Amino acid sequence: KPQLVASNDRFCRFLEQYCPVVTETYYPTIWCWEGRVQTLLRPFITSRPQVQYRNELIKTADGGQISLDWFDNNDSLYYPDASTRPTVLLLPGLTGTSKESYILHMIHQSETLGYRCVVFNNRGIAGEDLLTPRTYCAANTEDLEAVIHHVHSLHPSAPFMAAGVSMGGMLLLNYLGKTGRDTPLMAAAIFSAGWNVFESVESLEKPLNWLLFNYYLTTCLQSSISRHRQMLEKLFDMDLVMKARTVREFDKQFTSVMFGYRTIDDYYEDASPCRKLKSVGIPVLCLNSVDDVFSPGHAIPVETAKQNANVALVLTSCGGHIGFLEGIWPRKCTYMDRVFKQFVQAMFEHGNKIFSM
Repeated sequence: KPQLVASNDRFCRFLEQYCPVVTETYYPTIWCWEGRVQTLLRPFITSRPQVQYRNELIKTADGGQISLDWFDNNDSLYYPDASTRPTVLLLPGLTGTSKESYILHMIHQSETLGYRCVVFNNRGIAGEDLLTPRTYCAANTEDLEAVIHHVHSLHPSAPFMAAGVSMGGMLLLNYLGKTGRDTPLMAAAIFSAGWNVFESVESLEKPLNWLLFNYYLTTCLQSSISRHRQMLEKLFDMDLVMKARTVREFDKQFTSVMFGYRTIDDYYEDASPCRKLKSVGIPVLCLNSVDDVFSPGHAIPVETAKQNANVALVLTSCGGHIGFLEGIWPRKCTYMDRVFKQFVQAMFEHGNKIFSM
């Protein structure tokens, strides 16, 4: 059974009643239960539901642009009125876009419930051009704030939630820690977030983890900026950035410099959501596996979570990073997908009961 960590008895009772998946025993796929194997295989095993997006480019205050992919769900039977149709903002991982299988599955789950989704693609990675020499990072929430304000302004009467995966979850937590209750979001779901960046990079630099994940992730980061080389060369030594062999080296030469941090340690401290968890002011459910090499179990802020009545952690012993595969042939729904579906539905349809239970 997962470990449910929450200091608020009413939030606990709410989850047990309306999101019972968090109390069920999670049975990982028996032939790939180990965390690293789950992490590696999920992108290849899970299906990719067909989703038709409507793309929107919005301008930012600094002259940049952000790509949003909308799934309007205009055929929604439960919410035919678009003005009040519940909306879920989805934040993919570090180099992820609206095309990731885990995002497509979240949209598929939302479609069956009648909800609308919008995917926030970070600057420069979803095929659009960079208009300024700036990309994104886990600590800087300006673009996310602009997107949340924009989506809310389009549908001010619609219930509004967000779900973030991996770095998307870190960014969302850092935003919530900064804004407290001053947000149009009514709740948030976080999956496989890296809570302490220092611990995450240290784990990823162990020899086997470097071979399996770190080097590949670094090349993905380099690839995501190489097509914008002409724009970025105005500010960066791109030859040096392209020589990075770890995420830490990439962040030292590129990310921390771009966002004005004096040292990489300053950036990693600011990017770690564990430091801001106490300030979260809306109900948040966070799913992590303790065998996730991207977010090691000992770095999950269990004691800090117990100090905030708005926070609930769901910790599984297996599942890896965005894995949570279950069943003999885990093509379709994962445990993570089921947590997402039940929690989003619970909040949209029964969220007002949390404080009366």
